[in-house]
Amino acid sequence: MNTTASNNTSSTVTSLFDTPAMERLHRWRRLKDKIARHGMTVGGSSVIVAVVLIFFYLLYVVFPLLLPARMEAVKQYALPVAEAGESLYIMTEERGEIGVRYTVTGQVVFFDVATGQHLQTQKITLPDGVSISSFNTADFTSNAVAFGLSNGQALVVEASFKVSFGENNARSVETALRYPMEQAPIVVDPKGHALLTIAVQVGSDANTIAAVTDDNRLVLTGVTKQKNFMTDEMTLQSVNGEIALSQTGKVEHLLIDKEQRVAYLADINGVILRINIVEKNAPVIEQSVNALEKGVTVTALAFLNGDISLLVGDSLGRITQWFPVRNEKNESILTRIRFFHEQRTPITSIDIEQRRKGFIAADSDGYVGVYYTTSERVLKIEKVSPAPIKQVALSPRGEVILAEDAKGTISVWHLDNPHPESSMYALWSKVWYESYSKPDYTWQSTSATNDFESKFSLVPLVFGTIKAAFYALLVAIPLSIFGAIYAAYFMSPAMRTVVKPTIEIMEALPTVILGFLAGLWLAPFVESNLPGVLMLLLFLPIAVLVSAYVWHILPKSFTERVPDGWQAGILIPVILFVGWVAFALSHPIEALLFAGDMPHWLTQHGIDFDQRNALVVGIAMGLAVIPNIFSIAEDAIFSVPKHLTSGSLALGATPWQTLIRVVILTASPGIFSAIMIGVGRAVGETMIVLMATGNTPVIDFSIFQGLRTLSANIAVELPESEVNSTHYRVLFLAALFLFLVTFFFNTIAEVIRHRLRKKYSSL
Repeated sequence: MNTTASNNTSSTVTSLFDTPAMERLHRWRRLKDKIARHGMTVGGSSVIVAVVLIFFYLLYVVFPLLLPARMEAVKQYALPVAEAGESLYIMTEERGEIGVRYTVTGQVVFFDVATGQHLQTQKITLPDGVSISSFNTADFTSNAVAFGLSNGQALVVEASFKVSFGENNARSVETALRYPMEQAPIVVDPKGHALLTIAVQVGSDANTIAAVTDDNRLVLTGVTKQKNFMTDEMTLQSVNGEIALSQTGKVEHLLIDKEQRVAYLADINGVILRINIVEKNAPVIEQSVNALEKGVTVTALAFLNGDISLLVGDSLGRITQWFPVRNEKNESILTRIRFFHEQRTPITSIDIEQRRKGFIAADSDGYVGVYYTTSERVLKIEKVSPAPIKQVALSPRGEVILAEDAKGTISVWHLDNPHPESSMYALWSKVWYESYSKPDYTWQSTSATNDFESKFSLVPLVFGTIKAAFYALLVAIPLSIFGAIYAAYFMSPAMRTVVKPTIEIMEALPTVILGFLAGLWLAPFVESNLPGVLMLLLFLPIAVLVSAYVWHILPKSFTERVPDGWQAGILIPVILFVGWVAFALSHPIEALLFAGDMPHWLTQHGIDFDQRNALVVGIAMGLAVIPNIFSIAEDAIFSVPKHLTSGSLALGATPWQTLIRVVILTASPGIFSAIMIGVGRAVGETMIVLMATGNTPVIDFSIFQGLRTLSANIAVELPESEVNSTHYRVLFLAALFLFLVTFFFNTIAEVIRHRLRKKYSSL
């Protein structure tokens, strides 16, 4: 009978669940489960796809930095107007569409670069019975050249290109020859000796011509323009000077820098003289350098863009870069900085890039090499001609190469060289930049001068990122982890319901507000109360420990009046009191020990102090990171099963033993995750470090120095960078590096977290 009743009850329950309404409910639930399952799958997959797409987009932008230079043959043709004689020099206009060649007969031939078609020929006027004895070019900004004459005179001319646009925006170029000084030859050597080597520089008001005569003297002429304000007539005034070159061999090369302050002279034996020509009537030899070993000769000499560095090509196919370096006595000494030896036969011609620190060099085997000095890159070596190359020219935009060989043939090549200044060496190694006393890590991407050289070392930015994260975590990890332990394990539930939401709501505070407060209030406050801040950082932990000891020795009749878990509230007045004492003593101690100005005292004693420094960043960014670490760590500790702690206590362990050997070990995966999330937040933080660090990309371990992080640098410079420029792509490279480092550490952290969970899950 009982069995019958049981069966009836079971049938009744089954019938209740087999109703159409319940069946519809079950189908709806299964549908929702399926939607949720697929939604989670799609969401997780979308995150993975988004991360992968971000990675490949960053790689897509960065990849052109890794590509080598490319040279492509365009045209080859016979020398235009070959009857005008062999070329002394060839060049092109801005776009490389019109070429110019200056010949030994004093003719200037304009021709179409693409076809070799002759466009125009002009001949300079020479005095009767006078021949051309030397030739050289001025700085590329003027296109001026100088013909040295056999009677001690010089003639300076300049090819000009006037661009106009006609119908349908058609571009046309009008060529002409003009005389920047005057059409008549200028006397350089009053004694009338032939000028065997010549150099010239043309300025807006002042001009300089230097030459070496056939009796081995360096003669110098300074030509200034004087304007008559009544008639607007221009007149030239000359100042002459000379110096004997008794210690040099035959002079083959002579250069004047564009500031017209220094001349460089190289003889056939590889001796380079550095001559001060500020006083044109009294030149002074400042330095003599043996640039080459015995038996090797200088075959080419040129200024790098900016006229600070010298490029010396020799008979062994080597090219060296030299520039002045200040020594311990503050003397400027010409020093060899870099060395290239990819070409193996004598260097016959060197031409420079007009917008960067690169150059091309031709040799007697018909090869042309493309180089970049700062990154120490040999970008391309290409055989251009079967015959020795006599002259090589690079268009002002660096896109067209003209090479004239010994057989009277001109070869035209297209050069694609978008990012020569970027290399692993330039990005991650110390680089010796012009006017620096030693190699250094430097990030400096903008300047107001045309001679500026971009400096793209990522090392100061990586260092600043690590430094900012270190000081932020130094503040955040102890406070947040110990605070989480106390809140989850010791604090009373009533106090926890106030403390935990209060700290978590700090996470919603925009970092731009924290950065604003740190930059405009905290940084000046720390500077004006530096002794008080340092005393607070030192005395506050001591005061907490002393307070704990005093609480421990107080009578139990007193301590038991405070409810269990509320003891932390007693520390609040202690902390406030210690803070008040520290800042109250700040100015008296500063006046007593640091002459009333501790930042200035530190600077005087070799410790530079910046108002916005790592100490400010550590405090501000630490406050931003604390809520992340605290919230996750507190949840992990609070979620430790109660039966574990109860069992430990029941077996005789003290609360502290239970905390250390059971609770923390069980919660260690969550605590570790909290710390790693804090590290990620500190490394990727932008606004606080942007507003509170001074953004100085320096490598300095001092807590009183500023810094610049990768993320802040990207935020500052990316909006101002030219799209697809080297600067733009290097910023994306910094973002890619930050992405990969974060991904790597997160992966390692996840592996460690899983191992910790597996190890302590059996507790």
